[in-house]
Amino acid sequence: MSKLKYILRAIKRLDTKNMIKVAKKVAKKSHKLTIVIFIDMVICGFKYGAGYYDYQEFEFYNLTKEERNTYLTRTKNNQIVRTYNDKAYFSKFDNKEEFNNIFKKYLKRDFLVIDENSFDKFTKFITKHNPIIVKPIDGSGGKGVEKYEIDEDSNVDALFNTLLIRKQLLIEECITQHDDINKLYADSVNSLRIFTFFDGKESHVLNSVFKIGNGGVTDNFSSGSMYTFVDDNGVVLCPAIDQDDHYFEVHPITNEKIVGFKVPMFDKACKLVKDASKVVPEVKYIGWDIAITPKGPVIIEGNCYPGVFQMKPSFSEKHIGLIPKYKEFMDIDL
Repeated sequence: MSKLKYILRAIKRLDTKNMIKVAKKVAKKSHKLTIVIFIDMVICGFKYGAGYYDYQEFEFYNLTKEERNTYLTRTKNNQIVRTYNDKAYFSKFDNKEEFNNIFKKYLKRDFLVIDENSFDKFTKFITKHNPIIVKPIDGSGGKGVEKYEIDEDSNVDALFNTLLIRKQLLIEECITQHDDINKLYADSVNSLRIFTFFDGKESHVLNSVFKIGNGGVTDNFSSGSMYTFVDDNGVVLCPAIDQDDHYFEVHPITNEKIVGFKVPMFDKACKLVKDASKVVPEVKYIGWDIAITPKGPVIIEGNCYPGVFQMKPSFSEKHIGLIPKYKEFMDIDL
């Protein structure tokens, strides 16, 4: 019943105009009629819980019924979250101040939460740390995340008041990125999104994504950047893709090769998130954003409602999605 309710709510919120736009794009790519693609999108929505972006991104138009059943869609991902993540504990991840305090030992950097009475603390912080990263306490998708460099000409009073007005209340020490990753793209922290599942005794790594900036200061997919996948040794397996479904075997700005790139200290990153995943056992399924510094991996944030990242079927000989891997550790009927 919950799945049906979710689908009905999705239909109510459906952006038909954008769905048709995506259907036309897929039809052109697959050399099929738009109406055929549109009808198949609707069928996949009801049968597999696949939204039209799922349909496009995971190339449902080229999959058999059996193959489609293996792919994790947003509806099925939401079902996993409802099953294993206690909503009463979401604030420990959604509220960045609360998260930073709980997982401070894994952040390995200084941070400060400001209010109208903390100007002196703010000035001391920026004296010690410059540049700084500012974030909203409850922001998501990289929105409101900015980097500031303070020099002798900076108006610190004006900056402080601006941050209060914009509710960018979390101030963090900048992360120093590993040199190898800087070569790939240096203007953002290029992070790993590592998915873990804690079964009550052990923590398991389910999937590992490498997010790469592309012209901006964040590596967030919804902010114009791209992502790819790494194997168990941290080696990039396939081209990166962006939100417009463009593929990149080399970085379009730095011309550094993406496919085959080895993320340094990947094994340490996996150990870090396995340890951190046990801190709040009421939230068992988490997507961790991890940066690699010269001294080792650090946690950026944890997501108790992790998104869906899955390798495109066309990047692999075997068209198998994440569900079989998830079922090795989860008692789920998807």
